[in-house]
Amino acid sequence: MEFIDTHAHFYAEEFDLDRTEGILRAKENHVSKILLPNIDLDSINPLLNLHKSNPAMFHPMLGLHPGYVKEDWETQLNEIKKVIEKHSIIAIGEIGMDLYWDKTFIEEQKMAFSLQIDWAMEHKLPIVIHARESFHEIFEILDTKNCSELSGVFHCFTGSELEVQKILSLENFYFGIGGVITYKNSPLAEVVKTIPLSKIVIETDSPYLPPTPFRGKRNEPSYIIHIAEKLASIFEIGVDEIAKRTTYNANKLFQLKA
Repeated sequence: MEFIDTHAHFYAEEFDLDRTEGILRAKENHVSKILLPNIDLDSINPLLNLHKSNPAMFHPMLGLHPGYVKEDWETQLNEIKKVIEKHSIIAIGEIGMDLYWDKTFIEEQKMAFSLQIDWAMEHKLPIVIHARESFHEIFEILDTKNCSELSGVFHCFTGSELEVQKILSLENFYFGIGGVITYKNSPLAEVVKTIPLSKIVIETDSPYLPPTPFRGKRNEPSYIIHIAEKLASIFEIGVDEIAKRTTYNANKLFQLKA
């Protein structure tokens, strides 16, 4: 049995005191690969250093998180692009739009998202989409692109059945399912029933959004087993089959060696 955690900020300072132990716990729970999404300029070096320490396990993705799109967004993107040109990465991300907390830079978020999609198409890489209170805006931008040449994942998907159908129409896009699916009052489990298992990858988004029974604590990749168990109950198959199918999907999307 093998799992791929397709989204974990395992380079973050929250893991500085027990990162080695966290890697061992992840391996004990059959996590073979951990994909590292970038946030801003400051997170690039910690992310790349972790990748260099264990390139078989940690795989880098680079981009500017929408929550960090501010007045200097063009400067940040110019610097990130320089790093992308020098390193081998597996995806552009995490990118997208976040209108939950602040709409001050909505136009800048749109421009940054659109530009980074162009990078992905230029380099033939998938995109990792952060979508919070912004599906309408994201779909509008995607509709301006040639999505037949674009692939990606809607990270931490918590949308509706209507949004499921729109994403499925994009053909080469997947749904990143994380700890929210285990929450007692979340409607996500019902929505996920409408998603083909062939379009699902799993993630922890560590150190955020820990699954039940760890809510309120720091999340980590080893907890991915709890997400897999919930998916197994939803699709009425074994956890080993969830591992097999989601790992296949992740390897395919991110062009990883099985």
